[in-house]
Amino acid sequence: MSDVDLRPLEDLVRRLHPAARLDVAPMPGGASTRRYYRVSLPDRSTAVGMFVPEGAKPEEIQKEATRARWPFLEVRELLASRGVDVPRVFGEDTDRGWLLIEDLGDATLANHLLAAPGDKRALYTRAVEDLADAQKKLAALPDGSVVAGRAFDEDLLRWEIDHFREWGLDARGKTLPAADRAEFDAIAARMARQIAGWTRGFVHRDYQSRNLMVRDGKSLVWIDFQDALLGPRVYDLVALLNDSYQEFDRPFVEARLDEYAARAGLSAEDRATLGHEFDRVTVQRKLKDAGRFVFIDRVKNNSSFLKFVAPTVAKVKQALAHLRGDADMEKLSDILHRAIPDEV
Repeated sequence: MSDVDLRPLEDLVRRLHPAARLDVAPMPGGASTRRYYRVSLPDRSTAVGMFVPEGAKPEEIQKEATRARWPFLEVRELLASRGVDVPRVFGEDTDRGWLLIEDLGDATLANHLLAAPGDKRALYTRAVEDLADAQKKLAALPDGSVVAGRAFDEDLLRWEIDHFREWGLDARGKTLPAADRAEFDAIAARMARQIAGWTRGFVHRDYQSRNLMVRDGKSLVWIDFQDALLGPRVYDLVALLNDSYQEFDRPFVEARLDEYAARAGLSAEDRATLGHEFDRVTVQRKLKDAGRFVFIDRVKNNSSFLKFVAPTVAKVKQALAHLRGDADMEKLSDILHRAIPDEV
């Protein structure tokens, strides 16, 4: 903890408890630069200090020098106003990079299922139904919303696919030969253009088992939502049901897609379209994830995600198998088999 100035956190704690002495313990983090500390309070409750090294302009997808509000705080307020369960904020000192927020414990959905695997179906049903409800409630956004100001447009989707080529292939010495590279780039361009053309709505962007907290064993609290933007309705479903940290068989996935469709009021025809969109975005999203895990190792010196590269590429393979008959997807499958035969 010596490399982080905890005085701003102590000031936040003393706003709640003027006589309190700072009593903190570092908490494990993920792949981001954010740091977390569990704070013990005099009333025997706890809170979490969240430190964002970037200071007053953290985690911006778009670089808005004039935006005064942290995306985390703005999106949190938006979600709370529409009935989504999110952590409470007890204090903020964004000028010095700190928030003091509700302590939700360590029961992420991923951790909860390790202790109570029998809860899997009920909690994933809750997750897809919560998502369908939230998408309806967030269909209209406030003027000037940070969410409405950024989107999975063609450029961002293409960047994500290229991220896989750069890190999932090139960085690992699996550079594509010229003909395959040209074909890959052409397919990537067409895939990004197609997905970008679909109707857009609210997207959490990383709606998966490590970013959902289990409250009282049955309800789910959303976290890590600061990068929310507009995009395809299936993007969060892909993050959830093709989560790199979980394994589900196809019947489980299809059952959850059925539940989402029922909650969203989709017709039988639209349900079929949903499945096709789900598989196509799985290819796009999971390629990006596989590349990202290598990037985190090579650039951020965190090798803990490397074990998820092969399972993530396997999810791409499974989605490609469901897209047989699509010429681009069949060509992409062939390219991947040549480039990384041991993974696909």
